[in-house]
Amino acid sequence: MPDASPGPHLDLPADETLHVLVPSAALAEAVQAVSPRVRAHRWQPSDGAPTGEAAQAQVLVPGSGDDLPADLLAALPRLRLVQLTSAGAEKFAGRLPEGVVLCNARGAHTPATAEWAVAAALAAQRGIPHFSREQDAGRWSPRTEHTMVRARVLVVGAGDIGRTIGAMLAGFEVDLTFVARTARDGVHGTEELPQLLPTADVVILIVPVTPETTGMVDAAFLASMADDALLVNAARGVVVDTDALLAELGSGRLRAALDVTEPEPLPAGHPLWQAPGLLLTPHVGGAVPETDQRATAAVTGQLARVLAGEPLQNVVTEY
Repeated sequence: MPDASPGPHLDLPADETLHVLVPSAALAEAVQAVSPRVRAHRWQPSDGAPTGEAAQAQVLVPGSGDDLPADLLAALPRLRLVQLTSAGAEKFAGRLPEGVVLCNARGAHTPATAEWAVAAALAAQRGIPHFSREQDAGRWSPRTEHTMVRARVLVVGAGDIGRTIGAMLAGFEVDLTFVARTARDGVHGTEELPQLLPTADVVILIVPVTPETTGMVDAAFLASMADDALLVNAARGVVVDTDALLAELGSGRLRAALDVTEPEPLPAGHPLWQAPGLLLTPHVGGAVPETDQRATAAVTGQLARVLAGEPLQNVVTEY
């Protein structure tokens, strides 16, 4: 997992202007309101390499979904900080030059993503996708579905979002088990998954993308899940082997709720669109208005720490 602990100072001279590249006018306005010393420059990858004052930026705030263009770093000789508006840092970790700090927006997406995971699990358990299709077809088709009440839930990922999912599920009296890379009090290690998966009614994925988690949910993982269990992916699409999941869904042995896919966006005609037993949403787990507000607060708070000479927060040191 990434380390989101306090980190180094940027040691910006007291009379130096802080130039910040941002992806939107709204974020530019919020950033410049931090201090008269801050100068925001709107920039997106499609603009090409920054020039003029924008090329003096010490801070880069990528837009959601932005990658790191090959010519960008060379065009920013004074870059010291890449501040993300997301918790996931897999697109940037290990790709920055020495001396450039990478920070995420840990917590900005936590409530909304946890809410999606719980909502999707509930909807899938109670058959809401099926009943919604029957409503569209004008059919009254009652049938008995699953339940979340007292379900055995395995949450793979015990960070902020995983813990929030657990708290949201508490009212359903679930039998809750956490799994993470490192075992600790109240959390099992991933090496225990083969023993834990067969006991779960619902498996919720909320892990970061790392070499260890990429493709973690493979054919063996899925085969270890109990018959008729539900897989909920609120992490990233690359965590799950799509072909292996399609095989299980096609056989009717497992069910799934996905907010993320591999590939993504899911192209027209892909088999996942028609897979039985699947609830699918287009990567909207964090898409609520409050998420943008929290992400903006993470950026402006970090800039205020830079100006005050305080340690940076949510530094990503390993992935």
